[in-house]
Amino acid sequence: MANRSQDWLNQAQRDLQQAIASEAASLHEWACFAAHQAGEKAIRALHLSCGQEAWGHLLFCLLSELPPSLEVPSLLLEQARVLDNFYIPTRYPDSHPEGSPFEHYGPLQSQEAIRYARAIFEFVDSSMAE
Repeated sequence: MANRSQDWLNQAQRDLQQAIASEAASLHEWACFAAHQAGEKAIRALHLSCGQEAWGHLLFCLLSELPPSLEVPSLLLEQARVLDNFYIPTRYPDSHPEGSPFEHYGPLQSQEAIRYARAIFEFVDSSMAE
């Protein structure tokens, strides 16, 4: 089986670009979701580059399941927890007591999500380069 880790990392970078474009267009719920997707795909790339598969969508768990030799910073784990909150509620109205998802997200959330996704991407990129 071919190592597709670079394909996953390339798509993570593209998803991060989509998050930035969505934030610029004031589509904050999509910016937050795309940031989560960028983080997830980047971490999956790292798993593949280590010769292992990853399951699930929680970034915190995906990072925690990486080989111990990678030494994931605790701050990155906490940033992943924040991004995990953007996986479902950004898309489904029944994730909130009332209102559509777009009514619950603004520039503060999307900018934070992009910053955290970028941190995950950079960690993965540098880890894969070693």
